Amino acid sequence: MTAPLTPPHQPQPNDPWQATPSGSHAVPGEQPGDERRTEIRQGAVIAAVLTVAGLALGLLWLWLAPRVPLVSDDTAVFLKNSESEEAIGADGTFVLLGLAFGLVTGAAVFLFRRRGGIPLVVGLALGGILGSLLAWGIGTWFGPTSDVVAHAKEVGKGVTFDAPLELHAVGAAVLAWPVAAMIAHLGLTALFGPRDPEPEWDAAPGMPYAAGEQPPGAGGATPYQQWPDKRAEGNS
Repeated sequence: MTAPLTPPHQPQPNDPWQATPSGSHAVPGEQPGDERRTEIRQGAVIAAVLTVAGLALGLLWLWLAPRVPLVSDDTAVFLKNSESEEAIGADGTFVLLGLAFGLVTGAAVFLFRRRGGIPLVVGLALGGILGSLLAWGIGTWFGPTSDVVAHAKEVGKGVTFDAPLELHAVGAAVLAWPVAAMIAHLGLTALFGPRDPEPEWDAAPGMPYAAGEQPPGAGGATPYQQWPDKRAEGNS
């Protein structure tokens, strides 16, 4: 009596056509930790560059923001135009500039590295927030003095002077840049970023076959008709 053969519906243990386990995409010599550290360094560089770019935002805000005219009568300081919209014009100018900076920096980061990544998005968000805070400080520091009383005494009675440059909607102004940058970067990555390769399906789940080879049972025949019974031949 001979030993039973391996059933045809089970692949041989040393079958060269047997599929490799799914998920084994490691390339020899590749270290995933190195790529992660590279992304973290790039995210830190992006955050630092965007923070420095806040200087440009602050100078533009100082230049483009409308001024609020004040006047003094030696007893108090008043708005020269009580119905003027300059008071909210500074906030609107800062928000619009922040949105523009966010769109430009988000697109620039995508062109710099077309593959997305959490460190890059974090660097965009952190750099946008720090850059906005720096721009806010630049505008208020180099703008009209915040000591309104001293300024009124300096210019004299009835003389118009500018109010300090201030932000009233601080949250919206500071978040305009990072939100616009993340939306621009994520949108460009979704539209033009690299795509994952489509999975390749075998002829039968878990049982790949060589070119031209038919799986057991193909053509209407059952597996046991293709594999003769060796035990019957041994007994005959």
